[in-house]
Amino acid sequence: MIKPTPIVAALALALGAVTSVHAASSVADARGNAMGNTGVTTADYLLAPFYNPALAAVYRDNDHIGILLPGVGATMRDTDDTLSTVDDLQDQIDDFKDNSSTANATTLNNYLNDLDNNKPLTVSASLGAAIALPIDAISFNLFTRAYAEVIAETDIAADGGDTPSAVQTRYQNSSVDLTAFGYTEVGLSMAKKLDLSGQTFAFGVSPKIQQLRTYQDSVTVEDFDLSDYDESKKTKSAFNLDLGAVWLKESFRAGVAVKDLFSQEIKTYDGSNTYKLNTQVTVSGAYVTQFFTAAVDADVTAQKRFKGSNDDTQFLRFGIEGDAWGWAQLRAGYEVDMKSNLDNAFTFGLGISPGDLVSIDLAGLYAGENQLGLSANLAFTF
Repeated sequence: MIKPTPIVAALALALGAVTSVHAASSVADARGNAMGNTGVTTADYLLAPFYNPALAAVYRDNDHIGILLPGVGATMRDTDDTLSTVDDLQDQIDDFKDNSSTANATTLNNYLNDLDNNKPLTVSASLGAAIALPIDAISFNLFTRAYAEVIAETDIAADGGDTPSAVQTRYQNSSVDLTAFGYTEVGLSMAKKLDLSGQTFAFGVSPKIQQLRTYQDSVTVEDFDLSDYDESKKTKSAFNLDLGAVWLKESFRAGVAVKDLFSQEIKTYDGSNTYKLNTQVTVSGAYVTQFFTAAVDADVTAQKRFKGSNDDTQFLRFGIEGDAWGWAQLRAGYEVDMKSNLDNAFTFGLGISPGDLVSIDLAGLYAGENQLGLSANLAFTF
């Protein structure tokens, strides 16, 4: 049997998490993902709940009903090539057990040195679906979204030398801390476009039910397996709201989205860590025409995530799209984590929309050799 490369195995795990954990990148939207994960002022009415509920009221005259079924995505960030190094380390431990020579001990110790102080490995996956009804009186969008994020962080014991006994003690006392967060929401976006003092605005709200899940485990480097992240679980359900507004002036747009108005917290099963789903505020500006779109989204607030880890993120995002008469689209983007916990990423993608009835969108993310992402959407508009 051919052993899959670590990066392929990790992405396969992320995609598998969509179904096994009902969970995923936070938004499974290949169009927005390709445009630097922008969307607060540029998402279409079908994807509006995932970015800004007000956009559910921003649609074309010939739009009547939209169905997203499904949107999927997966991302792996492994800046220091941790997954591959652990894989090699475990092979070397097997060799060391068969022959505890000084040479094998030295090689094993070098792998442990390589893992020491590595940045956390993150694998995420996402899933989304929606049904939109654009109506002049008030537009509706029934949606569901889910995602899971697995974080693995090494805790390597101090180097005691290259002797076989010292190295054995070191790897037996070295571990990988596995922490994961899963999220599912079901909600209904309601939006209305209004003319106020000669200006056009759209306002929206999304009441929703959400379920939060955490997982926590610590295993030795010898026994580490990324797919074992879900062996411990704690769940919490809550009610929440998303709010949004967009100003539209000819081809220009400005908007703000407030996600998760009521902050939530959930501890891991052992109480050693807490995930904070804090309120997220994002502002955006865009230039939108029939053939070209450009957008900038900026997070006003940081996403806190796990309190016990230095994993806050706060993004500045840029995206562009060229549209060939509604039949095909090319997209590109760039995102910057202003907290510097994730590397800057390039995004790219394409869309095919024959007859503007069926849309197939594909996107990719690249932030270095060991940081890749993929997403795809299938949508129907009538």
